[in-house]
Amino acid sequence: MKRVILLLETSRAFGRQLISGVARYSRLNTTWTFFKEPIDLKSSIPNLTKWKPDGIIMRDTLITKEMLKLKVPTIFAPHFINYPKNIPIIITDSSSTARMASRHFIEKGFKNLAYCGFDGIVWSEEREFYFDRFNSECGIKTHHYIPLKRNIPGGWEKEQQHICKWIKKLPKPVGILACNDDRGQHILEVCKLTNIKVPEEAAVLGVDNDEIVCEFADPPLSSIALNVETAGFEAAKLLDKMMSTGKKINSRQIVAMPSHIVQRQSSDILAVDDQEVARAIQYIKNNAKNKIMVKDVVDATSSGRRALEKKFNETIHRTIYNEIQQVRVELISKLLIETNMPVSQITSLFNFTDVEHISRFFKKEKGIGLREFRKIHKPH
Repeated sequence: MKRVILLLETSRAFGRQLISGVARYSRLNTTWTFFKEPIDLKSSIPNLTKWKPDGIIMRDTLITKEMLKLKVPTIFAPHFINYPKNIPIIITDSSSTARMASRHFIEKGFKNLAYCGFDGIVWSEEREFYFDRFNSECGIKTHHYIPLKRNIPGGWEKEQQHICKWIKKLPKPVGILACNDDRGQHILEVCKLTNIKVPEEAAVLGVDNDEIVCEFADPPLSSIALNVETAGFEAAKLLDKMMSTGKKINSRQIVAMPSHIVQRQSSDILAVDDQEVARAIQYIKNNAKNKIMVKDVVDATSSGRRALEKKFNETIHRTIYNEIQQVRVELISKLLIETNMPVSQITSLFNFTDVEHISRFFKKEKGIGLREFRKIHKPH
């Protein structure tokens, strides 16, 4: 029986989902025994050493050096920039996450976008870089929050004042991407202190979809969900191979991908000044399960087709047809991830002729099949 140490946080959804994925692999493929002790990590080092583990999956914590001295197969889920570069790591796809966030705000009509992250956190800085890039490609400038250095005197109280000043200066309405849900909650607290209306003046989006954090926030926080549980499963699979073969595997990356956006009140708004476009988008959302055509959308407004198409391109950088397809595919994606509804039932719900028809549509829009998408992104 292999002995595996898991030094992963259970206070947040990311760590819990990684652990869940590792446990699922162990349950289905092998029998491992896990080290867990409800005491401070630093004080547990002697016990960890005596335990003689066969493998480790861990965050880059204060005890990194001590754990690496054990010279057993190890996989990292790095928080910081300076982590060992010669061992496999679990990362999130910062590029895809930022693209999803950028599209979320731009499709809502936001012309002002901002990013708020943490200092010295590798995934936070990567998300900021790509968010800026995708916004720039659409001709939109990103307003960047310059974080205070970690371990400054004053802690969160000082940081809170700093964020207050930054948010007050942002042009409104503004869409703000927070590097994760904790940061998103910080932003919502600051908006409440400064009487900035959410989502009317500031729409806020987090990352991780930690339901406890998101639902506790006021208003509830929209967030990008990641398939971290799948990444945990793949990490366990790799660790099993490393422990079984005794071979060292360098520079392997296990990537947690964004699956969809769980929209809550913090970003549930259209920042569209043109009332005809807003009316058209609302009509599409209300009727997305039906086989609506561009003509149906045009008829729901008082504009002609050519004029409405022009307004769509100028406002949300999409055609009416593209908007219909996008709304439909995102609703299907949500059902695949958040429910156990059979594909045949989803087919009927969205008025497709048969499973083959919806499969072709979904693969064309998402680049992946229905069942494969569900397998990758739905938590087990």
